[in-house]
Amino acid sequence: MSAQATADDGFSAEERAAIKERAAELKAQGRSGKAAEKAAAEAETMSQKIAGMPEPDRGMAERLHEIVTEVAPDLAPKLFYGQPAWTRGGKPVVFFRSGQQDKERYSTLGFSSQAALDDESGLWPTSYALSRIDDASAATIADLVKHAAG
Repeated sequence: MSAQATADDGFSAEERAAIKERAAELKAQGRSGKAAEKAAAEAETMSQKIAGMPEPDRGMAERLHEIVTEVAPDLAPKLFYGQPAWTRGGKPVVFFRSGQQDKERYSTLGFSSQAALDDESGLWPTSYALSRIDDASAATIADLVKHAAG
């Protein structure tokens, strides 16, 4: 493969790094033993990832983790493409994307198609831009996560 083909593969350096990180996550999962050990390893890995984030993303991810574990304790912490997520049955329901790591203006709180967001209106948001989490937004996030977790 030529250098030109590598440069034109359509992925940025950050995307390639995220793909490699996800492959390493999957490999580590395969080596994990029992379900409890696996869950503990996932939680520890996510805590380390959050601790390594620059501020203000670290503070938002920590606060979001507290909110999710409080209002939806059945969701398990797990990294997806190097970013924090909370899953059911191994599939993400709620996720956080670091704006700084993604080189975006805002960080993102998102909900996957596994989230129970459907309502009578037929219209609901699946992601929110985050610049900070204060008490008012934390209450809103708690309500959203509670609803999304079913």
